[in-house]
This record gives sequence, C-alpha cells and structure tokens, in this order.
Amino acid sequence: MGGTMETTTHEDQGRNRHHLPAGSAGTGAYALDIGPERAGWDRSSLRVLELEPGGVHTLATGESEWIILPLTGGCTVHTAGEIFELLGRDSVFSGVSDFAYLPRDAHAQIASGAGGRFALAGARCERRLPARYGPAPEVPVELRGTGNCSRQVNNFAAADTFDCDRLIAVEVLTPGGNWSSYPPHKHDEHVPGTESVLEEIYYFEVEEDGLAYHRVSPSRPGGTDVLAEVRTGDTVLIPDGWHGPSIAPPGSTLYYLNVMAGPGEQREWLIRDHPDHSWVRETWPQRPVDPRLPLYGPEAAR
Repeated sequence: MGGTMETTTHEDQGRNRHHLPAGSAGTGAYALDIGPERAGWDRSSLRVLELEPGGVHTLATGESEWIILPLTGGCTVHTAGEIFELLGRDSVFSGVSDFAYLPRDAHAQIASGAGGRFALAGARCERRLPARYGPAPEVPVELRGTGNCSRQVNNFAAADTFDCDRLIAVEVLTPGGNWSSYPPHKHDEHVPGTESVLEEIYYFEVEEDGLAYHRVSPSRPGGTDVLAEVRTGDTVLIPDGWHGPSIAPPGSTLYYLNVMAGPGEQREWLIRDHPDHSWVRETWPQRPVDPRLPLYGPEAAR
C-alpha cells in the first residue's frame, strides 16, 4: 500500500509524528501531554502527571471527561465536594489500580503525599456524567489469546465495564517473548456491527528498562505506517491503520495503556482483523494460555 514507513529507534527523539519517545511530548507538569490538537484528531487525550512527595496539581477538565489512573503511587482527588482516595500501586507490573472518573466542565485537585506518576486518560465528550470512584477489585481481568499470543487485559474502562460518554481505556500486559495486539486489527471505518471508528493512543512501559517493538501498517493508501522501537514512556498515535503486533522482549513484561474515543453514536470497541493474519485466532483453541498469566489479579492491588 502507499505511504512511507516511519521506522524509528529511541534515538530518533520524536522526529516523526506518530511515534513519540519519552520526554519528547511533555508540557509543564506533564511528562506526556497529547490532546486532539497535538494529535491532529478530534477526541482522544493522554497526559502523564509526575508529582513529587507532597505535590499538588489542579486540573480543569474542559470539554473532556477524564480518568485518573495511578501508574506508580497513590493520590487523593478532590472535585465538586467529592474526595476519592486512590491507593494506587507500586508499578503497573505489580497489580491492578483503583481510579477516579472526572466529568467534563469540572475542576479537580490531585495531591500525593508520597509522590507518584498518574495517567490522565481523556476524551472530548457531550454528556456530563457524575464523578465516580473505580475500585480495583471490580476491574475485570481478562486473559486474551493463547500460547505465545497470550496477554492480560485489565478492562478498567472498557466499553462494557465502566460507564463513560466517549472514553474507552484498558491496560495490556504481555509476558516476555510474546506478541500482543495480534492478529493486527483496525477500527478506522464505520461498519455497523463489525467495526467502529476510534482514535487510539498506546502508552508503553517495559520492565527492567527493556525495549519492545510496535507495528502499524496502512489500511488505505497513504495511511499510518510505523515500525517503532519503544521503551518506557514512549507513545504511539494511531489515527488509522492495522495495529499490531506489540512485541515483548524475552525476559521483560511489556505494558501498554490504550486510550480510545470516536464519533459513533454507540460507545463500542468493534475491530476487524487483518485478512492476512486472521488465521491466528483460529489457532487459539488448540493451545493453552501462557502459564505465566495472570501476572496478577485485582487482589494484588495494594
């Protein structure tokens, strides 16, 4: 297909528009700050907030709904008379986290006594839903795929698990040596009952400071085409295209946070597999799930 593949290593330092190495897309208090304007699309946003011990940050939600998700550490979220105590976790590799939902047109304060790193997953939306707390024990943990395609999905804000207006967000953990986001799939066309249009952000962390690889291939002439070497803190933007595989290095678990939103009347995650790789799903019933999974369940939250 048409288009020029963006093949990047960590040393490229953000020279292409779809792979953003760690440190190349921060502003102010945010180590990462990706919104619709910067991404060149309509709805999806992701920020990573780093707070020192005793740090406090104020947030105006504007036209977007947001989920505050601890990556490391815990925090207290104050908004409109509500106080949400997020216990958080030691790291994304240690357990499921609790989280807080903030509606559009609101103000919030995020404070952390011990400090930490916090993902703010957002989406421009129309409805104003109530602020809420998401308990870690209620996060559905799914094992998807089998064999060396096995991975763990923490469906904390999947379309069918937690009510949002537009935002869809999940965490994926891939054991060392495995492939996830595989078979490659896409969601860039509206095909009722088959495929939904969703802008997507992948935010990566790799255990033991390792490196991993992520592929996006064009679904249309001139479409997104990326082969990226990714490390902790890197981000890949997916406005369109077949995305996957995400390849974990031997010996290190690969984590990514997926943030999605789209224009459809229904908030739904409908995907279409790449026709050259759809056979992969057919092999799953013949193979066991990787015995290393689950890496943890909701009970591992501290």
